Amino acid sequence: MAEIVLSTLLGVMFQRLASPDLLSFVLGEGVGEKMDKCSKMLRRIEPVLDDADEKQHTHRAVKCWLDKFKDLAYDMDDILDEIVTEALQRKLTTENQATTSKVRDLIPACCTGFSPSAVKVNMRLGSRLDEIAARFNEILNEKYELRLSENVDRRSHRTRETLWPTSIVTEARVYGREKDKEAVLEFLLGEKCSDAQLSVISILGMVGIGKTTLAQLIYNDEKVKRFFDVTAWACVSIDFDVVRVTKAILQSFTRENCDGKDLNWLQGKLKENLEGKKFLVILDDLWNENYQDWTILCAPFEAGALGSMIIITTRNENVARKTCTIPAYHLKELSYDDCLSIFANNALGTSDFSTHPNLKDIGEGIVRRCKGSPLQAKVFGGILHNEVGCDIWEKVLKANIWEIHEVDCEILSSLMLSYNYLPSHLKRCFEYCSILPKDYAFTEEEVVLLWMAEGLIQPGEETQQLEELGAEYFRNLQLRSFFQHSFKDESRFLMYDLFNELAEWVAGDICFKMEGRVGVNNERNPSRKVRHLSYLGGQYDGIQKFEVFSDLTCLRTFLPLMFPNLVGCYLTSNVSLELLPKLLSIRVLSLSGYCIYELPKSIGNMKHLRFLNLSLTKIRSLPESVATLYNLQTLILEHCYYLKKLPSKFGNLVNLRHLNILGANALEEMPPQIGS
Repeated sequence: MAEIVLSTLLGVMFQRLASPDLLSFVLGEGVGEKMDKCSKMLRRIEPVLDDADEKQHTHRAVKCWLDKFKDLAYDMDDILDEIVTEALQRKLTTENQATTSKVRDLIPACCTGFSPSAVKVNMRLGSRLDEIAARFNEILNEKYELRLSENVDRRSHRTRETLWPTSIVTEARVYGREKDKEAVLEFLLGEKCSDAQLSVISILGMVGIGKTTLAQLIYNDEKVKRFFDVTAWACVSIDFDVVRVTKAILQSFTRENCDGKDLNWLQGKLKENLEGKKFLVILDDLWNENYQDWTILCAPFEAGALGSMIIITTRNENVARKTCTIPAYHLKELSYDDCLSIFANNALGTSDFSTHPNLKDIGEGIVRRCKGSPLQAKVFGGILHNEVGCDIWEKVLKANIWEIHEVDCEILSSLMLSYNYLPSHLKRCFEYCSILPKDYAFTEEEVVLLWMAEGLIQPGEETQQLEELGAEYFRNLQLRSFFQHSFKDESRFLMYDLFNELAEWVAGDICFKMEGRVGVNNERNPSRKVRHLSYLGGQYDGIQKFEVFSDLTCLRTFLPLMFPNLVGCYLTSNVSLELLPKLLSIRVLSLSGYCIYELPKSIGNMKHLRFLNLSLTKIRSLPESVATLYNLQTLILEHCYYLKKLPSKFGNLVNLRHLNILGANALEEMPPQIGS
């Protein structure tokens, strides 16, 4: 997945490097040649990323090379951001705190400086670019040693015959879908559909929830066979091949040889076979959202008799909306008892643990991990098939699903299919969400503001705000079932465990989520190259909790997350006095919920900071250095009951988009130039 991470990051970097405003500034400062040199080396490395991504799974040296390059790419992005920030600072200084809010409007070609401080900054930037260039050169040399090839099509290395689900189902091994089956049959055989020329209904749900199984049960039902003149089954999958699907449907009705026939012939024959007949067609696993493609596929179906029906299964709500004439049937999770039966049947060949009572407690723990997913229950049961040793059952209970080498490829391929189908900008946003703890309910605004701060939302049309674009990103992930509404609060969302673990896997060492204390309860140590860090805040977060963080100086995200019932938490002073001053690349910083009374003045050195959350703290004022955080977009001071004033030069925060002072009732006044 390193290639995906890098390609999106490199896209942003190339966009920055090509910016006329940035180039004018750096050329005026004499570092333009160094920037150009790094840019050229960057472009020489990019074409081999596909090949490197393919080989990293079997060649450790290639994986180390990719990790090294990924780390370098982030450092290069930090330097570009620092140059932009330096330009903005000089502009504000020389033009008396200009009030425009867009960085690109604040970097004219004439913006140069020859003061001692400016010369010092230029020398520092030049020195860092020299270091970057040396690292680029080393990576280029290693590229040749590793014999990486350019512009390799990864799909050619991974092609294998795809086994699509058929219409056959073993009903004796299906649990808990009787009510779902009857509900869909009521639609299918009811008067409303019987009077319509053609009805389309979707079975909608997340990966592994049992959509195909329900469709199989319906397809094989005796009432259905009697009700329809002809029936057909076709698996569509991610490759929407109208010719292949039409051929599969046609061959369900006739044994005529269709090899080599074009779409025109196939659709003509299909129309001929459907003429005047009441038919049922099931299209399993539909992904394509293009309405025009859908209408082409459906053209022959208009020849059928009244009451004809198409059932599609999909994990994408957009697909259901664009294809259906009847509201989608949302397939929910199975009950715990039904999942338990599936798991026990696959693991032990019985529906309970009566033959192996010593495994009952562990088995029940595994089933709770499944969260109502029949696919997970089946996969975990398959891993433990005929295994009766407690040790291996304990291993499966505690392991991340990606760490279980015996894991059935069905669940892996299903999850990766969902991920690979995402556009690249959504992949990176989803990857970032790996820092959200399991069972943590989040809001759309919370996630969008974090994405903005990390530069994951790239502006499209001039008229579209970043917040609107971020909401669109969020909605797209939700429609694809990556996010689910929380059962406890409809305004909040959850990532189910499988998707949470998928996000962790694709993020790799870039993101680290500490859910306990490092070194306790099998908590792994974070890599020194971690960029995004979150942890679950506790009542008393002492110095021991943060010992391993002292080397994480490249952090972009420092995000403690509190569950709602946790209030009045205490944080060791070592964090603000020793750890935070080292985080000079930080974009996201939250100290929300802690009983802290002040911020260190060194916070002004966090030049890259975009998001600062101090809600529910006991701070009385903000240090004046906060006014030098020129990139700050979001400042959350909600329920800071003791806060009396904001920095006097608050108007310098020309990129501030969100200021939340709800409940900060002790504020005496707003500072001058707040309109800036």
